[in-house]
Amino acid sequence: MQNDLAQSGCTCRNLLFTIEKLKGMLYSGFEGWADMKKYAKKNEYAALLLKEDEAAYNHRTCGQSTRKNRDFKLIDLFSGAGGMSLGFSKSFGHNFTSVWANDFNKYCVDTYNANFGNHCVLGDISEILSDRSVKIPSADVVIGGPPCQGFSLLNKNREGDPRNQLWRPYLEVVKRCGAKVFVIENVPQLLGSEEHKQIVETAEMLGFKVVSDKLCAADYGVPQTRTRAVIIGSKIDPSIIFPPRKTHYNPEKGGIQNTIGITIQNEAYLHSPQRWRTVKDAISDLPEPEGAGIRDVPPPLDLHFGRSPTPLSVKRYKAIPEEGMNRFDLQRIAPELTPDCWIRKKTGGTDLFGRLWWDRPAFTIRTEFFKPEKGRYLHPEQHRPITHREAARLQSFPDAFIFTGTKIEIAKQIGNAVPPLLAARIADIVYVLLTQEEECAWMSSIKTNEAG
Repeated sequence: MQNDLAQSGCTCRNLLFTIEKLKGMLYSGFEGWADMKKYAKKNEYAALLLKEDEAAYNHRTCGQSTRKNRDFKLIDLFSGAGGMSLGFSKSFGHNFTSVWANDFNKYCVDTYNANFGNHCVLGDISEILSDRSVKIPSADVVIGGPPCQGFSLLNKNREGDPRNQLWRPYLEVVKRCGAKVFVIENVPQLLGSEEHKQIVETAEMLGFKVVSDKLCAADYGVPQTRTRAVIIGSKIDPSIIFPPRKTHYNPEKGGIQNTIGITIQNEAYLHSPQRWRTVKDAISDLPEPEGAGIRDVPPPLDLHFGRSPTPLSVKRYKAIPEEGMNRFDLQRIAPELTPDCWIRKKTGGTDLFGRLWWDRPAFTIRTEFFKPEKGRYLHPEQHRPITHREAARLQSFPDAFIFTGTKIEIAKQIGNAVPPLLAARIADIVYVLLTQEEECAWMSSIKTNEAG
């Protein structure tokens, strides 16, 4: 009994509430009994979805369960290099096939097509949709991240930014292709905004039930504490299994002794959660980089190149040799090497010119990770910023993924991507929602035929 309660993720407070509700139903006569059966059926359905979610995760990571032999079609909008599509693909144990994609950056389109087939279309999505000759193929799910700069804290003029409205053509594609699920990824600042409210209202008018939350990539096996907003819409209620239960935990919050998939410190985990993956896990096997440009050698060394720092930059790197040091340590140890603008800035920016820790995940990898003055991008022990290959690994890209374009464009593709491993956990949820929606439709058709 105790294990059953633990597996349901109930806290003591929820359990007492459930008991009181059941008692109230029992004492309220026939209608109460009917309600109780309805309530029990709902809980049984919730348990089924949670079980299917765990089975989906186990199948792609350990091969512990049998999944229904079903392939689904996917459309990726504002696709970038395709990090989100990659998480939904066979490379990460899923059966989603990309049938159409779009981005407005030529280098991103080239990268996407090099990895997923020649069906990513270059251009402005609004203009593409206005062309009557364009046919959007049918798909089961639409994924993507409408450009987020309009919401970003780095954009001081974000109110009224026209990029905040690019969710409209996104939902138009959802409507045209007949998708039963959609996933929107964006910066956390989207949640609670007027645009977020409009997205939910518009999606509900299209018949979707919508939920949203902030997800930390490290909680799902990515060696990086990147936090993103995710909105998911489905024809059946996704709130039972979204946000996804976590697969990894922060060891600094205390060790997790249980392995039965319960709620810990108000956070839900799958069975046997693992420790957060670290910088050491991701990049410690790589040798010192060579050269200062893309190399004509097999991966991972093709993108494992350095920069040509000035003598002053090298002195600054060497002045803060220990893990976790940053610009404030530089000012304390070597004020003569510290830029005046950093000295005048007394607060904030603790990650600027910072070294990574070996035994922690990286901080958010952005598009200029090769510039240590932009964030915590210095190697934990070598006197240099991280390389493109290291950044890609910290984003959970496998070495076999093909990036195209200049080194600057590749850096943008890496920094703007949805970590594929985070996308794969979201794909677990989407898979369950789609299979359950199909089963509900099948049962409904049987009942209709029997009634006829």
